[in-house]
Amino acid sequence: MPPSHEYDRCRGESRNADAAGTLAVFLAAITQVASTDYSREQIAAWARPRSRTVPEWDRETEARGSFVAVLTGEAVGFSDVNRAGYIDTMFVSPSYGGRGVGSSLLTTAECRARTWGARRLSADVSVTARPFFERHEFVETAERHPLIAGVRLTNLYMTKPLSTAR
Repeated sequence: MPPSHEYDRCRGESRNADAAGTLAVFLAAITQVASTDYSREQIAAWARPRSRTVPEWDRETEARGSFVAVLTGEAVGFSDVNRAGYIDTMFVSPSYGGRGVGSSLLTTAECRARTWGARRLSADVSVTARPFFERHEFVETAERHPLIAGVRLTNLYMTKPLSTAR
């Protein structure tokens, strides 16, 4: 996988044209990768593939200010970060896992958060994503059990302090 500057584009924000691709990445990451750590019932509640529409997904990702990693015209991952440094979503296509896409997305999130003056990054991380975030110096501060579509899941609240130096 080439470094992030060699992606076809790593846009500042997602566009309507990215909605179908990022939704496909989201669903594949949950149903193919996270299924190793979550039950079938949990995966169904989390992914909810039959109740998600591309226009609704587009509005959600736009509201979060999502950014997209695109390679050879295909969305291979996406993430977001708010001004307080909270990462709400970060997903990578299973076909591109372990190739630096997640690290590039995290670097983009960190740069944005620093620019906005955030003092730390934080995220509610799946059990599956925990090792990735730990490799990037995040520390677990709490285990949480959100109820999604009536099903209890486990995730981990993780944080990473950001230095003020740029």
